[in-house]
Amino acid sequence: MAGSDHHEGACGWAPQPPPGRSRLAALFAALALAGCGLSENTTSTLMVDPGHYEGYHCNELAAQWQKLEAREKDLRSLMERAQESGNAVIGTMTYRADYETVLGEQKALQRTAAEKKCTLVPAYQSDQTIR
Repeated sequence: MAGSDHHEGACGWAPQPPPGRSRLAALFAALALAGCGLSENTTSTLMVDPGHYEGYHCNELAAQWQKLEAREKDLRSLMERAQESGNAVIGTMTYRADYETVLGEQKALQRTAAEKKCTLVPAYQSDQTIR
């Protein structure tokens, strides 16, 4: 029938949802499923240049590692505080991208350090003697 909201299917006619709704539902479903395929490892490394630390020497890598460790702890603390105060969504929206970037930078730095056979964390040295 021309001008009708009903379309004939294989077994006769069947009511169809308005075209806008089905497309919108399909879009939301696709976006939801797209996020499922990305692990935290993937998303954090997507934002970092893998060769970023290639020109660094071991002592520079170790110094940068300390900075990244401190930044990661700060961001994690901020997200935890936001969650404890009931603002988990705001905390995630505000800090998550930076947190993922720091994790990606840490992985790139670790990879470079391993290739160069560098130690990122200095061996523990005590100023006390064991008695």
